[in-house]
Amino acid sequence: MHAVQTLLLLIFPILVIGAALRDATSYTIPNWISLALIVAFPVAALALGVPLSTIGLHLGIGAAALVLGMVMYFLRWIGGGDAKLFAAAALWIGWPAVVTFLGATGIAGGVLAVGLLGLRSAYARPYLPNGPPWFARLIEPGQNVPYGVAICVGALTAFPASTLIGRL
Repeated sequence: MHAVQTLLLLIFPILVIGAALRDATSYTIPNWISLALIVAFPVAALALGVPLSTIGLHLGIGAAALVLGMVMYFLRWIGGGDAKLFAAAALWIGWPAVVTFLGATGIAGGVLAVGLLGLRSAYARPYLPNGPPWFARLIEPGQNVPYGVAICVGALTAFPASTLIGRL
């Protein structure tokens, strides 16, 4: 049973890393990734013996994160895929690790934005090698920031403190 629980927990890091890679290379996060995280959460939580009250708290945190994500989307701070990934990750992380998730995601987003500004500057661009098309687009001035990368960093930072991990 322990092996099954571990495999169920591995769904989370695999999917958030996949979302980050996809966002960095295409500026999109497929809906199926967020949906898979949402569908897999109750299966993992029940297999780990998480009490229903704690699952309810996770659901509330996920819903609040969805509202926050949609506000950030409407303000054009992040994309729609980022907002959905943000909510799905918060669902898995729960309380109180969501505080770490928010802080780490914010810091990672700031570092990512500053790093991309540096790479996109007129000073750095002549020294950057030609790479695959996705890299050329990533360092192109005026492009968006693939915030799914920051969400992934925040999620992986906070996940060890999640109540799900504590149930192993």
